[in-house]
Amino acid sequence: MTLTKACESRVIEMAWEDRTPFEAIEIQFGLAEPAVIELMRSRLKRKSFEVWRTRVSGRETKHLKLRRADVSRGYCPTQYKHK
Repeated sequence: MTLTKACESRVIEMAWEDRTPFEAIEIQFGLAEPAVIELMRSRLKRKSFEVWRTRVSGRETKHLKLRRADVSRGYCPTQYKHK
C-alpha cells in the first residue's frame, strides 16, 4: 500500500499519540502494527525511532486488548492545559 505524504504524516502523528491504538491506525490506513513500526523506522531519525519504540512497547493504551475500558481516544483532561 502506498500512502501519500499527508497520510504518512497522520500515521506518524497517530503512532506518537498515547491514546490512539495501533488497531485504529489499521482500520483507518490498513497498516498493521508491524507496518507502522517499519514506517516509523524508515521515516524517523534513529534516536527518535528508539525513543518512540521504548515509549510504545508494552504501553497498554496502544493496544485495545490491553487497555482498560475507561480509556478512550477522546479528550484527556490532562492534555492541553490552559496557562
